[in-house]
Amino acid sequence: METRHVRLLDTTLRDGEQTPGVALKPSDKLNIALKLEELGVDSIEAGFPIVSDGEFKAVKSIAREINNSEIIALSRTRRDDIDRVIDADVKAVHIFIATSDIHMRYKLRMSREEVIKAAVDAVSYAKSHGLTVEFSAEDATRSDLNFLARVFQEVVNAGADRLDVADTVGIMWPGKIASLVRFIRESVKGNYLLSVHCHDDFGMAVANSVAAIEAGADQAHGTINGVGERAGNAALEEIAAAVRFLLNYNVRIRFEKIKETSDLVSRLFRIPVPPNKAIVGANAFSHESGIHVHGVLSNPLTYEPISPENVGMSRRIVVGKHSGKHSVIYILRSMGIEPSDEIVNRILRRIKEMGDKGLRVSEEDIRRIIMETLG
Repeated sequence: METRHVRLLDTTLRDGEQTPGVALKPSDKLNIALKLEELGVDSIEAGFPIVSDGEFKAVKSIAREINNSEIIALSRTRRDDIDRVIDADVKAVHIFIATSDIHMRYKLRMSREEVIKAAVDAVSYAKSHGLTVEFSAEDATRSDLNFLARVFQEVVNAGADRLDVADTVGIMWPGKIASLVRFIRESVKGNYLLSVHCHDDFGMAVANSVAAIEAGADQAHGTINGVGERAGNAALEEIAAAVRFLLNYNVRIRFEKIKETSDLVSRLFRIPVPPNKAIVGANAFSHESGIHVHGVLSNPLTYEPISPENVGMSRRIVVGKHSGKHSVIYILRSMGIEPSDEIVNRILRRIKEMGDKGLRVSEEDIRRIIMETLG
């Protein structure tokens, strides 16, 4: 068992709230922050204080109420942004500026030297006010690598505590981001933590985050349920589970709290969790196939990588067209009925007939079929 600890920064309240059509009230943001603290995330990115008065008040409220997780707030490389973070009583700042040529040319309209100067000045200013500084290179994964390393080295020299590689448009794949992490480790000298911030445009945000951690990154950013702009961010609950149960690294997460945290975010964001969503989806630990059910009832590890109770979930045996006798026997016994072969076969035949007609067999249907079969 490895003893290495991996930090998790949750950005549900900042990058997650940038999901199109989502706007949270300050009270909603505080409720989610309290749940994230209970979950055990290392850092909570509470918001972008300069965006609006309501955002500022929400960040300040969260900073006042949260004690066991670091509260960090977003800032551009502008002193008025950093001052707004300070005024919100936040002790850590997440400063970002783009480092890719396409962003510098078309969005920032700044030269490389101007970007370096802005980054160094902002980091130095924040450090002079006693803030913990995480510096993000926006669109890092489309940046010239030597320039990226130079920017990172300059901000580390200026006092940055953490560096973040932002895969802003989700163009990485696991082998590629692992190589990038190793390059930065070799190229940038100093005492800093290395982080990754992955987007899911090609469906690899979680895989990329885990690969980066395995390659030497100290921290990953994520959002609950993978909410966020466009295709979303890396799902924090999936990163945490993979890091803990697959890589065997330590995280602060209280896994039994994951499901209720997911439910709260789903409700306040008004975004349902897909049933096939890993870790927290309704079907994540559900079994219908007769072969699978037989295996799970004999030993759950045959078709479950971890126990559902580990992440606040429960196992479900679902009866449908693909079910076998073991599923029906399981349900009958759970109802206090000792099954006979004849009864099991009759019930199973009726369930399969419904399935062949394209009908979804609900729990109410199953109970009705059982009661009618038993007379």
